[in-house]
Amino acid sequence: MQYLHTMVRVKNLEESLDFYCNKLGLVEMRRMQSEKGRYTLVFLATTDDVESANKTKAPLLELTYNWDAEDYQGGRNFGHLAYACDDIYATCEKLMKMGVTINRPPRDGHMAFVRSPDNISIELLQKGGSKAPAEPWLSMPNVGVW
Repeated sequence: MQYLHTMVRVKNLEESLDFYCNKLGLVEMRRMQSEKGRYTLVFLATTDDVESANKTKAPLLELTYNWDAEDYQGGRNFGHLAYACDDIYATCEKLMKMGVTINRPPRDGHMAFVRSPDNISIELLQKGGSKAPAEPWLSMPNVGVW
């Protein structure tokens, strides 16, 4: 068995692409549209996974944009995604500067949570071992839910 992709439904494709590509740093690998099905699929990869995704079409995040408006409730759009980052503190600082709320700060030097424009929880994990706990993260409270 091979992991291929995770699909999340999004309400606003451009807003979601801004979040995933411009803020989180994912790369668009391919896009498919279906006039008959009235949807657009956009497949994204982390910069570390671009080579693998070009060869095997995995691992990817699939953004599904249905052209007809729908309010996704009850988990129809998903739970959370997880990405490893080289420096969790630098990643969170960059995201904050871009206006992203850090819902669960990396107080432990290992894990943080943010949310996409569609309220998908994104778990950020420090690659390798945890970093030493440090301010301002150590004192930062949780915000909302993740």
